[in-house]
Amino acid sequence: MGFDAQFLGVAAAMPRVDEADAATSGELDYLHFTVVLDCARRLARVTGVNVDGAQLVEIERGDRWQLDERIPADWQAGPEIYAANDLDRGHLVRRRDPVWGSPEVATRANADTFRYPNAAPQASDFNQSKELWLGLEDHVLEHARAHRMRLSVFTAPVLAAGDPPYRGIRVPLRFWKIAAWSTGAERTGPENTGAQSTGVQSTGAQLASVGFVVDQAPLVDTAEAREPEPGEAPPLGPFRTFQVPIADIAALTGLVMPDLVVADRMPSAIAEVGWRRIEQPGDILL
Repeated sequence: MGFDAQFLGVAAAMPRVDEADAATSGELDYLHFTVVLDCARRLARVTGVNVDGAQLVEIERGDRWQLDERIPADWQAGPEIYAANDLDRGHLVRRRDPVWGSPEVATRANADTFRYPNAAPQASDFNQSKELWLGLEDHVLEHARAHRMRLSVFTAPVLAAGDPPYRGIRVPLRFWKIAAWSTGAERTGPENTGAQSTGVQSTGAQLASVGFVVDQAPLVDTAEAREPEPGEAPPLGPFRTFQVPIADIAALTGLVMPDLVVADRMPSAIAEVGWRRIEQPGDILL
């Protein structure tokens, strides 16, 4: 139940909130994934999901979003945020990522992704376009499926103070994603066919990770968003995806993730130049 830090055969812990933020954060375990909720912002600080590419199955999507009854409703950005506007309930843990294992387990994991703590408001063009957020998610998932490999994926909005206010929340303008896997591994132990990984080890393995920041600012339009100052250009322009140093994601989010920073596959020479714009999957440095 929940995210398994040993799923890859090497330690790959979820990014964690620091002690100062722990009092306003709540951890929610679901099947194959975990959400750490910022109860003040009513959105996730971090999510972590285990993806088993060898056991992924296809389950009918459904679309029955529900509040999580384990926590108060006013801690969650619920259905009122998404009514009569162009904002989608964007999955943070992608619906298909935890859907693996037996049919019963996969069906339950699919339903678990439709909980409001696992959603964040995303412009519809951002959430649904195969060239944008969905395209990046597809690339990560299909890589795991094609190579029958295990991944741990961490995703959340960047909860910035300057996010535009809307219906009692602030709509995040940036999202981040980190994918982690083990390299040079020989897997030992039993295969996992149930709800949680047990007894699987890797020998000679090392952790590897890559990080991305995706910017939906040009697509967000809320009635309560800040108007441009006189002479200031409105936030127009194309959607932007960047491969970034994971250390920069840690700095942006205030999350603690030392193992992922050390395992970053982005070459240091490129990281020193700045964020790398991603136009197509082939631009990603692995």
